[in-house]
Amino acid sequence: MMKPELFELSNGTITVKLTNVGATITSLLVPDAQGNVADVVLGFDSLDTYLYHNTPYFGCIVGRVANRIKEGNFILNGAKYSLAINNGPNSLHGGNKGFNKVLWEVVERKDGETPAITFKYHSKDGEEGYPGDLTVMATYSLPSSNSLKLEMEAVPKDKATPVNLAQHTYWNLAGHNSGNVLNHLIQISSGHITPVDQHTIPTGELSPIENTPFDFRLENKIGSRIDQVPGGYDHNYVLDCGGERAGLKHAAKAKDPSSSRVLNLWTDAPGVQFYTANYVDGVEGKGGAVYQKHAGFCLETQGFPNAINQPNFPSIVVQPGEKYRHTMLFDFSTA
Repeated sequence: MMKPELFELSNGTITVKLTNVGATITSLLVPDAQGNVADVVLGFDSLDTYLYHNTPYFGCIVGRVANRIKEGNFILNGAKYSLAINNGPNSLHGGNKGFNKVLWEVVERKDGETPAITFKYHSKDGEEGYPGDLTVMATYSLPSSNSLKLEMEAVPKDKATPVNLAQHTYWNLAGHNSGNVLNHLIQISSGHITPVDQHTIPTGELSPIENTPFDFRLENKIGSRIDQVPGGYDHNYVLDCGGERAGLKHAAKAKDPSSSRVLNLWTDAPGVQFYTANYVDGVEGKGGAVYQKHAGFCLETQGFPNAINQPNFPSIVVQPGEKYRHTMLFDFSTA
């Protein structure tokens, strides 16, 4: 019988703690310019909180389909599928008990120069309304002294299914308990967002961000124009103008001026959801911290929201015999 457990990967510079509940990052220690170490991810002290109460999706992998599906409905190969409605009129992040609320099996552990851990989850046909058996693997590793890598794979057994996994860590590069992130600088390698309707479902358009508060092609403070975005940022950016490195596109760069910590994110996903913790409101977190609105930011690389219902978006359907792959590389440095 599996139970919630905590694991640690460390390479002398970065130390990451992970749990098999939702293949979740619970803690990430990185140094600032002076060598002072802080935990830069929001989270909880108790693993049970992740299992039973993690409404903000702190640190977890979300699936089978991350983000929103309009009215929880889609048609695939002529069959109609209905999912749990758990976010206004929509289905969000896999439903009532998505991949974030299940126990993953640990199938491999490596220490040494490149510490790594691989989590595996078998999602059954019909689970949360989704078609077909699906085997999911998530490998976290520390490939260099200053980087954390996540490689996700998913293989359907005998039915086509939508798959869109995302890593939902909330970052605060000043330290998880240091207040809001409105002074953080952010740069996003994107010239377009997928604009949304009143229920935060993409309209299907790709909208240029020039002369809008969504333009982060040049780094800018998160808080500089956030009051022009009702509620705050919670939008999918099309990754269309970043540099490339080892097969990955540059997605975003975030910097905390107070500690000089910098995070660069690289991915092979087509989009990234930039989210500014708009719905976090007095959440009791680690070490007595209480997280308020904008206490962190998320950079969830992903397929586009509601892509299963938008034929002009990149497809998230994976056929039997195919393999879904999604890699994220988090590079830490100091400015």
